Amino acid sequence: MSSPEKLAGSVLVSGFDGTTAPDWLRRKVADGLGGAILFGRNVVDDEQVAALSAQLRAERPDVLVGIDEEGGDVTRLDVATGSFVPGPLALGAADDVELTASVAAALGERLAACGVTINFAPCADLTLAAEDPSIGVRAFGSDPAKASPHVAAYITGLQKYGVAASAKHFPGHGAATDDSHHALPVLPRTEAELHELELVPFKAAIAAGVRSVMTGHLVVPAWGALPATLNPKALTDVLRGELGFTGAVITDALDMGAVAGELGKTEGVGRAAVRALIAGADALCLGGVSFEEDELNRIAAVIAAAVESGELPLERLAEASERVAALGTPPVSTPISPVDHRLGLEAARKALRIQGSPKLAGPPLVIDIETEPIVAAGPMPWGLGSHLTELVPGTRTLKVGADGIATAIEAVHGARDLVIVTREAHRHPEVREFLSWLRESTVDYIRVETGVPGPDSGDGPRIDTFSGSYVSLRAAAEYLA
Repeated sequence: MSSPEKLAGSVLVSGFDGTTAPDWLRRKVADGLGGAILFGRNVVDDEQVAALSAQLRAERPDVLVGIDEEGGDVTRLDVATGSFVPGPLALGAADDVELTASVAAALGERLAACGVTINFAPCADLTLAAEDPSIGVRAFGSDPAKASPHVAAYITGLQKYGVAASAKHFPGHGAATDDSHHALPVLPRTEAELHELELVPFKAAIAAGVRSVMTGHLVVPAWGALPATLNPKALTDVLRGELGFTGAVITDALDMGAVAGELGKTEGVGRAAVRALIAGADALCLGGVSFEEDELNRIAAVIAAAVESGELPLERLAEASERVAALGTPPVSTPISPVDHRLGLEAARKALRIQGSPKLAGPPLVIDIETEPIVAAGPMPWGLGSHLTELVPGTRTLKVGADGIATAIEAVHGARDLVIVTREAHRHPEVREFLSWLRESTVDYIRVETGVPGPDSGDGPRIDTFSGSYVSLRAAAEYLA
């Protein structure tokens, strides 16, 4: 059995800066670092990602190379253009399980060509709270019976090419109203309610053979005061004991506010890492921010010290190390191909929900109201204006933020064929007020909602896309044109 120091490094999975592997990361990988996580900051195109993965694998063939490529609003490969496939909520709206499997297989094939060994997807969460700031369009829906077959199909499709899937965020984040990137959410559920709602898609994921499950940083009071990531009741008793999961348990990033902001005040990320391992986690993600060699060394030293003191059994750490190494198995060798939007467009068109008769009589004015994307998504191209400009000559466009509603109101006066594009309007008071003003005015307009439809979804000609992906916006523009 390896030394505690070696084993401690082998369960760490870190983010980094740059589009090539820095020297320190290559040294750490050669020395046994568990793996690396790729974010938008690490991506130029598929060829570059494949070269980066090859760099890491040249140091050690079984290194884990992970990415958050959910499709839709959360994309890393298409961070510069918008995703080539719609997101989970759109796939759930299309409600074609075979289509979901095909979309996931296309994604898995592309990730395999890029050398990625694990994709931190799909979300097995449910979209349950209108004010939820972190899941929304990332889930397949709100009904566990309807969402679960899509979770299973996504896993089957994604893993077809040897890329491990990771069902997240156990036990389910969709009813929480705080974002764990910033604060520690509480999931107000009894154990019986969890088994009737949140845990149903995770059961389907396990039955489908998902190779990993990612933990959520949220407290279930029925399980005690600790967040699931650090909670033996959640990970050992429920996930492994009651649900029978035998694969790798991966933490959400330990540097997120829900853990680093709470526990980190007194114990630090290293202590959080120890407590996660004791609880039953295997791979420890340190990815939201860029880590450097010294920081990883300090965290590994805290883990090794916990072994030396007897707090963390060496056997538990060795077991975690083995499970992480299994996720570094290289995927099926697949050539890189040009990105093909046809399948994604098919799914996006099928997902559209049409209300009234949203058709244009002439070139429109398109007002894209840009609001802050969820933290997991980050900035990426969004908006309908560029698509309609291409499809309908003479289209005029205006982009405003939620603080630019006065500009939008001024532009509306005298406009004909007006298209208003929103992203979860119900979560932004200024946008809600603007829509209320429009409803009370004599202005005719078509609304395109690209997020989770809110409680105001019943008014006027409207298109719901359920995704802000490139293909979802394109499908809406084609319908209007």
